[in-house]
Amino acid sequence: MKHLLSKPYAPIVAVIWNILLVYVVYQIARLAYFFENAQLLHYNSDVFCGGLLFDTSAIVYTNALYVVLMIAVGAFTLKGQKALKWLYLIINGLALAINLGDAVYFQYTMRRTTTTVFGEFSNEGNLGSIFGTEFINHWYLVLLFVVVMIALYKLYALPRRKHAANLASLLLIAPLSIAGMRGGFTTAVRPITVSNANQYAQHPTDAALVLNTPFSLIRTIGKSVFTVPNYYQSETELEAIYTPQHKAQTDTLVKKNVVVLIIESFGREYIGALNHDLEGGKYKGYTPCVDSLIAHSTTFRYSFCNGRKSIDGMPSILSSIPMFVEPFFLTPASMNDYTGLAGILGNEGYQTAFFHGAQNGSMGFEAFAKKTGFQRYYGRTEYEAARGTNDFDGTWAIWDEPFFQYYAEEMSKMQQPFMTAIFSASSHHPFAIPEQYKAQFPEEHLPIQKCIRYTDMALGKFFATARKQPWFDNTIFVLTSDHTNQSDHAEYQSDLGGFCSPIIIYDPSQPVGRMEEKIAQQIDIMPTILGMLGYSKPYMAFGIDVLSTPTNDTWAVNYLNGIYQYAKYGYVLQFDGKQTKGVYQLTDRLMQHNLKGKVPQQAQMERELKAIIQQYMMRMTKNKLL
Repeated sequence: MKHLLSKPYAPIVAVIWNILLVYVVYQIARLAYFFENAQLLHYNSDVFCGGLLFDTSAIVYTNALYVVLMIAVGAFTLKGQKALKWLYLIINGLALAINLGDAVYFQYTMRRTTTTVFGEFSNEGNLGSIFGTEFINHWYLVLLFVVVMIALYKLYALPRRKHAANLASLLLIAPLSIAGMRGGFTTAVRPITVSNANQYAQHPTDAALVLNTPFSLIRTIGKSVFTVPNYYQSETELEAIYTPQHKAQTDTLVKKNVVVLIIESFGREYIGALNHDLEGGKYKGYTPCVDSLIAHSTTFRYSFCNGRKSIDGMPSILSSIPMFVEPFFLTPASMNDYTGLAGILGNEGYQTAFFHGAQNGSMGFEAFAKKTGFQRYYGRTEYEAARGTNDFDGTWAIWDEPFFQYYAEEMSKMQQPFMTAIFSASSHHPFAIPEQYKAQFPEEHLPIQKCIRYTDMALGKFFATARKQPWFDNTIFVLTSDHTNQSDHAEYQSDLGGFCSPIIIYDPSQPVGRMEEKIAQQIDIMPTILGMLGYSKPYMAFGIDVLSTPTNDTWAVNYLNGIYQYAKYGYVLQFDGKQTKGVYQLTDRLMQHNLKGKVPQQAQMERELKAIIQQYMMRMTKNKLL
């Protein structure tokens, strides 16, 4: 092989060989992606074949300059050959690196990374330490990268200089390249996008395995996020099926305080009190403090988050705006006119404040809080000005325990009624806890579980402090998570299971524990709280007042890799925007039995979901969120 590759070839032959090597590199990256997330993904022949289509598009896009220069001019000089070899190695080495890196990130997002990631982390100053930690933790991927790049260097084929067929070769390759970029030859073929991956995936989660990260990045550069479908011609018909406009139900506003606790990665799976049937009834979970709180709270049989990222949770929980296609406030629609729970209650005389112990500006939370009506923002800057710098975790934020105490103390300085929200941080990657608690909360099956125990303890201490405050009995507490995270139970690794978040409503004046046999979601939190307060004016919310809605009319929706998931009537429907891909019973937690075409409720669910999608897209594009 070494002898053969040391012999110069016609540029077209060298190009074909070198591009074939890149296909091998992409398949190696896909296998690494699979093995890194084997408990969440399924690799089969459809994934392999579909992957070739998306790999072709990415390879042609990224190697187009190399191919043109190689055939047209690069082979005429020895320096040109060397320069093009390094161009080839750099381009494809970068593609390999981002594919391998995304394999690690997938477990947190359940999808391939798109260009919105640059906006998501634009204000973070700690990415260097995060990347450094991941390099160490995933040393085997680094080693794989080095081995593959050495092989690519060694196996690279050199072109023969001054070959007469160069121009003809270029004319032949051009149409093939265009077809490769588009995903087909015929004029009827539209350029493939990330959503086309679902054609080759048995489950929405597997679409990420069909795709590759360079393709996902390229295809989302400057693209319009929201397109209004034409499911319903008449606005009257659309409004009759579904409307996000809520009308007043009462004339009396009960001015109770509202406290919303958004706990980082605090998935429903970790909470023992919400999983009595797990592990044959023997599961204890990691949250004894929250378990005791649930004994006096309202919870729901089925409860879901509306996205897989922290920046999805904020709009969903505080403004009743779900994530469809891309995170809302990374899209142009974030410049629309809209408000949230803080803005609505602020207009009724409430004092409002948002707390997040990370660097001010992190994740865009401060900007979002201001946009939606929070009058004050308390971040790491305000905390350290009041308490010093000793409680920073070294990576993300102030440790949960001291920051929760700071939160309780600051609320005691506020005039009632007030509405506040806190976004915790300690159960975030890289999953560290304070040194003094490492013996108390040792490493368990998953790195996050010790962090869940620590944060649960911090919540217990927060409520112990809050109970001593004069405002406690006049407060409605809501506890939820921004999204889910690491899982060691198959029930929480399915397409829908990955969205199972707790929604816990605690009113100390009515401390009766009950589990409602209903479906609830993050976007229901704002309208439910406004319903509990007896809010008397019209407002906009994509969710519902779940406590005032009959059980059979409660529902949840989320979006995963081009598939909308709609839970209602005891089923979950998977819809790609054009047709239903699957229907499963909610009790089929492993989603093993596809009932598509066998369930009478399917047609009605399709009708309702189409109305939700069209209302969302129309209001985003036409600035109708108020």
